[in-house]
Amino acid sequence: MQEAMKLFLKQSRLKGNIQALQIEDVWEQIMGKTIAKYTDKIQIVNHTLFITSTVAQLKHELLYQKDKIIERVNESLGEKVINDVVIR
Repeated sequence: MQEAMKLFLKQSRLKGNIQALQIEDVWEQIMGKTIAKYTDKIQIVNHTLFITSTVAQLKHELLYQKDKIIERVNESLGEKVINDVVIR
């Protein structure tokens, strides 16, 4: 049953949304309390992680941490899901 669910999710468009929810659950652990507090939205579209924030200083800081974010998120998900990060 578990393998069937994994196969379904792999072929489904729901996988990105489910992974984004998984990331939201551990975002504070991955990036810290301050960044998590000022992050408004997290989405995954076509192996790209979209991070939305209204705080200009945070956006600037996240731009410098793109590689680290990709590494931490992929490690948290247990597979290479994210290839790029876009800060909005």
